Amino acid sequence: MKIHKIITCLIIFLFIFTSNYLVFADDEDLEIFNNISSVINASSQIDEEPKINSRAAIVYDRNSGLILFGKNENEKRKMASTTKILTAIIVLEKAKLDDIVTVSQKAAGTGGSRLGLHKNDKISVLNLLYGLLLCSGNDAAVALAEHVGGDLPGFAEMMNEKCKSLGLNSSHFVTPHGLDDEEHYTTAYELAIITNYALNNQTFRNIVGTKTHTISINGYSKTISNTNELLGNLDGVYGVKTGFTNGANRCLVTAVKRGNMDLICIVLGADTKKDRTKDSVSLIEYVFKNFEMVNIKEKIITEFENWKLCNSSSFLISKGVSNSIDINLDEIPFDYVPINKNQINNISIYIYCNKNFEAPVLSGSNIGYLTLSISDKTILTLNIKATNTISKKETNNFFSEMLKDYIFYLESIFFK
Repeated sequence: MKIHKIITCLIIFLFIFTSNYLVFADDEDLEIFNNISSVINASSQIDEEPKINSRAAIVYDRNSGLILFGKNENEKRKMASTTKILTAIIVLEKAKLDDIVTVSQKAAGTGGSRLGLHKNDKISVLNLLYGLLLCSGNDAAVALAEHVGGDLPGFAEMMNEKCKSLGLNSSHFVTPHGLDDEEHYTTAYELAIITNYALNNQTFRNIVGTKTHTISINGYSKTISNTNELLGNLDGVYGVKTGFTNGANRCLVTAVKRGNMDLICIVLGADTKKDRTKDSVSLIEYVFKNFEMVNIKEKIITEFENWKLCNSSSFLISKGVSNSIDINLDEIPFDYVPINKNQINNISIYIYCNKNFEAPVLSGSNIGYLTLSISDKTILTLNIKATNTISKKETNNFFSEMLKDYIFYLESIFFK
């Protein structure tokens, strides 16, 4: 009996000890990873716009900012651990990667998915970021938030300030980990903006693109794995983050690049992990099969230059010293746009430019605009600007200038 009790106590002790240091997958995790190939193969066969289980979704083109697919993409929703995308970027912009963090009791006691931290553990910011983004450690999230923001409210303030700077109006953050809170929400669209911003940080991009990584806690090594089931299994995927809470259901943010098409696919509120995988793959494959990259920069420049050729002599500057005005377009922000193959013939460019002015006309003045539309939906508007200044004629020389103009007119008739 004594031996039996001792063995039982040892088993309980080992379970308690290791549960903080090992990251276990639940049954559904194992099911998805064992069947990931069949899920991907089945979901890749869809040619038509897919019907998805997820409550909200978006496919966002990183180069142009266009929405290629949307379902309730502007609806405010809980987003679970996809919150950690913003947590990571705040930390990367505010902290040094080699800073050593001493883990607090609050961080060590945080529930849900964990890296496995104990009170007074010492770990670098970089290793905490791997724990945050690979195994989705809520304990790592709190440790980082306390290190950077002093406390969780202070860090949440930083998160919301970053949202404001990105022009986001439908997001509000109160935690660094995304555990359910009625005041913690975003939209699929605004989460795409946050993710796009984060992916411009090379350190963030490197971390979310890592399948497994060995970190150090108190000088001891520990290997952790990425929870993103599509990373390494679907062509072109290079990140970014999974999420689950009872309130948010299953969530997945995916970055995928093939050729010069670079996409962010987000699904929020899927019923199961299999649904979120299936939905993500279906949306990604649908876009790559049905959209084509079109060089709209070339089309815009050609159309604008032809318009200038036909209209450059049509400007009239009342009381100006000249009618010769030079014009140019705003810089075109991107070269290529993914366009549905069925809509490529529906691209239209419209140019409006005022031709009658009263001097002075200043260099840099907006005098018109160009729009590019697809099936009557405007996707780009560019200003047309004057690139030279047309001064106003001086009053005392008004009649002499008129005389010069008249002489010039007569010469053009009789001596041309």
